[in-house]
Amino acid sequence: MSDRDEFGAFLVGFIVGGLTGAVVALLFAPQSGEETRALIKDKSIELRDRAQHSAEEALARAEELAADARTRADELTKAARTRAEELATEVKERGKSAMDAVRKPKKSDEAAA
Repeated sequence: MSDRDEFGAFLVGFIVGGLTGAVVALLFAPQSGEETRALIKDKSIELRDRAQHSAEEALARAEELAADARTRADELTKAARTRAEELATEVKERGKSAMDAVRKPKKSDEAAA
């Protein structure tokens, strides 16, 4: 989980740094206002496309992780159910053995009778 947090922090820093650099470059660029506005428009479209692509990738990854978690949960449920059935069978057998032992008179009890 720590690797994902570090990657997320890196990604946010990368995007913020890129935006800061773009803003500084635009402010100090020797261009006319019209050219600067056109450049800002182009960069904003590019940034929107990148953000959309990143969001789609994140969604796909989240869906993949959810499917993996669902599969693992199903496996664990199946294993737990199997183990519970085994334990129930074992308890039944022990209970039956205990009942048989109680029902059968001991040899010493038969001799006394």
